[in-house]
Amino acid sequence: MEPENNLEAQQPESTTTSLENTTTLSVISTGVTKIKAELSKVIVGQKDLIDSLIIAIIANGHCLIEGVPGIAKTLSAKLLAQSIQVNFSRIQFTPDLMPSDILGTSVFNQKTANFDFKAGPIFTNLVLIDEINRAPAKTQSALFEVMAERQITIDGSTYPMANPFIVLATQNPIEQEGTYRLPEAQLDRFLFKIEIDYPDLADEVTILQQHNVRRTSQMEVVNGVLNAKDILEMQRVAKEVTIEDSVVEYIAKIVNQTRNNPLLFLGASPRASISILDAAKARAAMLGRDFVIPEDVKFVALPALRHRVIVSPEKEMEGLTPDFVVKEMIESIEVPR
Repeated sequence: MEPENNLEAQQPESTTTSLENTTTLSVISTGVTKIKAELSKVIVGQKDLIDSLIIAIIANGHCLIEGVPGIAKTLSAKLLAQSIQVNFSRIQFTPDLMPSDILGTSVFNQKTANFDFKAGPIFTNLVLIDEINRAPAKTQSALFEVMAERQITIDGSTYPMANPFIVLATQNPIEQEGTYRLPEAQLDRFLFKIEIDYPDLADEVTILQQHNVRRTSQMEVVNGVLNAKDILEMQRVAKEVTIEDSVVEYIAKIVNQTRNNPLLFLGASPRASISILDAAKARAAMLGRDFVIPEDVKFVALPALRHRVIVSPEKEMEGLTPDFVVKEMIESIEVPR
């Protein structure tokens, strides 16, 4: 009789746990629905872009957005910041930009005869770095510490960033004059590299129709629906999403394959594995699940890897791209059941 009693006693606890998980995940699903509703007032199409940006916010990761001019890279980042009501700053990268223009500098105070630190625009919650590849390596290196450790060190003093702290950067893939290649160490600090293409015909017609009837600024249309506290709670909930050992091994196999692929000159680091895991958990939570499935890994693997691998020079001359190689690798690895 005792085993039956134990079984009956355990049943309500299991149900309660399930209800708690559902209630907790509703924090994310509700927040995501609100953000998408606001962004859709202005952004037409670009579903993968919006999903990837939201996943990055939930996973507390930085994003590099690449696309030709005029396809709403900068606008998407600005609207996202407006919808979540956090402190926002925009930094326009130029060839003459100095590290102190980003981080801040120590200024001599004549009254106290001491140096006072004057914080730069990086001290905020959401930073938009426009045309990030227009600044030289010296300026790019100023972002290494703050992107990886969310703090900066100046004159022997360390200054932590406020939470959340996320960098959204944009770059143009076709302009080469006056641009600088981003260091691999910096690229590795981006959770995602999101590539945006032109809208299709139907979406472009919708864009024109909306522009024709709009009488207010695009920024005025979008309302703030979340705040920093909401974002931190969403990030906390996403970390509690479970992932089976077989799916963890699946992630490891994908990343390990980049290091052993003859088509690649440089493979991905363990940071890439961690990025895929965190992003997969964020996507699962965004879709209302408290567990990760292989499809989550497949969705986030490409944007998490395309900027972390380098195609061998001879294959690059043949027209091979990182996207092609990464997609082939993902398809070649057995999916856990």
